[in-house]
Formats: sequence, structure tokens, C-alpha cells
Amino acid sequence: MNLLVFGATGGTGRQLVEQALTQGHTVTAFARTPAKLGLQHARLHVVPGDVLDAAAVQAAVAGHDAVLSALGAPAGHKAPVRSEGTRHILHAMEQTGVRRFVCLTTLGMGDSRPALPFAYKYLIVPLFLRSAFADSEIQEAYIRQSALEWTIARPATLTNGPRTGQYRHGFPATEPGLKIKISRADVADFMLWQLHEPTYLRQAASLSY
Repeated sequence: MNLLVFGATGGTGRQLVEQALTQGHTVTAFARTPAKLGLQHARLHVVPGDVLDAAAVQAAVAGHDAVLSALGAPAGHKAPVRSEGTRHILHAMEQTGVRRFVCLTTLGMGDSRPALPFAYKYLIVPLFLRSAFADSEIQEAYIRQSALEWTIARPATLTNGPRTGQYRHGFPATEPGLKIKISRADVADFMLWQLHEPTYLRQAASLSY
């Protein structure tokens, strides 16, 4: 497939790019600072741009088979990168006829909130991640309002561990025995799998070990 990856220079985004290339896809990486990607491949094209620039996003989206987003920002970052960036992506996809969208958010959104441990719900999120979670909530609302063929991936705490292919997905918030962590490599594995898997079409799937 001809894939477009937003947030390509982040930890999960880079895994998406690398694994997609390994699987034989052609990849366009959209990045505000392309040099951070540090990858070269015959099937990799890097497009410089800011996801908050709607015109740049629309120009990048045209001609692709599917779009994957791993947009993120530092915890203290106030700009609505996730929500506004995703709004621009969705609009561009609607305008250009690209239908499949797989987007990264986080465990704790919507009906997955009860899966978070006590410390996350009442200490870490309110004190350190309030802005990020609020932005992700708006982001998910935009996606759910879309008529596109979307899937939301909600991973637990991200690690730099290897791709194992062995993780839980689509579990209820009351699932026992969760480790509340998963590697970025396994999250990318799940997101790329969704390009050929209809189980979570227009649904959000929680991810964890």
C-alpha cells in the first residue's frame, strides 16, 4: 500500500515507518523536522510540514491508500497538536477521497478510563497530563464524528521494548491482570495490522500486555 504517516519522527511513528517498509509498503513520512527521522529507503518519501497547516496536510494526503497518525507533543505543550492536527487530517482525507485512517491516542480515553491504575487517574493525569488528555479527548471526538473508515489505538504506557506480537487488544476496561504497558513497536504492529483487519472498524481498541 501507499501509506502516509503523521508524527513520523516520534517513537511510535518511527516504528510505523520502519515496520511498514519491512512489510513492503511505500511510505510518506510527514514531519515538521524531517532530519529527526534519520532513515533512508527507496520506498520512503519524507515531506516537511506542520500538521497545524491545513493546506500542507491536504497536499500530503492526496494519492495515498491509507493514513496512520502517531501525533503527540510533550506533556507541557499547550498547542492542540493532536486535536487540530487530526481535524486537518480528517478534512484532507474527506476532500481527497482517502478512506482508511488509523490513529494513536491513549489508554484512559472514553470508556477505557477505568483501566487506568489509581495513581494514573488521580495523580499523574490531573497533575502532569491534563492538557494532553484533554487534547486527546477532543481528537477522539473529531474522529468519531467522521464518516471515514477509522480505527483508534489506545495503548497503555509506552516503552521502547521490542516487537513481540504478543499483546492484549480490544479488552474491556475491567480486564484483570493488565500490566498497563506496551512497547511502541507492538503498538505499530497493531496499527499496521488494522490496514487489513476489519474487527475494529470505527471502534477504539485498548492495548496492553
